[in-house]
Amino acid sequence: MQRLAPWLATAAFVAVWWLCVVIFDIKSFVLPSPWEAVKAIYQFRYPLFVHGLATLTTTLVGFAIAVAFGMVLGILVGSSRLAYSALYPLLVGFNSVPKAALVPVLVIWFGAGTVPAVITAFMLSFFPVVANVATAFATIEPELLEVMRSLGASQRDMTLKIGIPRSLPFFFASLKIAITLAFVGSVIAEIVAGNSGIGNVMLIASSNFNIPLVFAALLVVGFMGVGMYAIFDFFERRMTSWSIRGAGAQFAGGG
Repeated sequence: MQRLAPWLATAAFVAVWWLCVVIFDIKSFVLPSPWEAVKAIYQFRYPLFVHGLATLTTTLVGFAIAVAFGMVLGILVGSSRLAYSALYPLLVGFNSVPKAALVPVLVIWFGAGTVPAVITAFMLSFFPVVANVATAFATIEPELLEVMRSLGASQRDMTLKIGIPRSLPFFFASLKIAITLAFVGSVIAEIVAGNSGIGNVMLIASSNFNIPLVFAALLVVGFMGVGMYAIFDFFERRMTSWSIRGAGAQFAGGG
């Protein structure tokens, strides 16, 4: 039943969407039906594939930079109280700035195209990684660190053998949040200043009042986001099953 739950919830959402369109007689240029959105996906499958691939590439580049930067900064902030006090307020303040407002500035600096989209994806996705990794390192039991020091472990040893393994559940949780935010950042930048990508498709489609294509583009982004989320969830279950409460009882029951 647990495996069927996502499919049942999706089917219920589609049914409610369809019923709203039928009951209230909503025109397709206001809110297309699910079938009209699916037809638009098939009708415009080639441009959606090409531009979807561009958005996916842009998102993954910005996301990868955010993960690398966020992991290093998170370890630094979480391992040092001085660094935490100095940097964390700046990170919170930066994360509070609306990133859409920065896209025009990025266009002035780097021109329209891929670079602003990559930077926007990076800006939206790095903070969850920093915050979660920093939390994991900051909450390591002091007794455990004392034992490691008494055994002659260096700071590097404690980071590699205690800090990083302990941060993995936090890290994967942040990845599942960050990848969705990275897609948001890419699409926003493509709408504002892109010449390719799903955001650009949505901008052109909306200007032509082709709302079914707009929803088709939204569905494509949603599918990509769910796919990336599922990939990280898969690796999380394989690499951090030890941290899931009740996992041992489930395995014992399953045996």
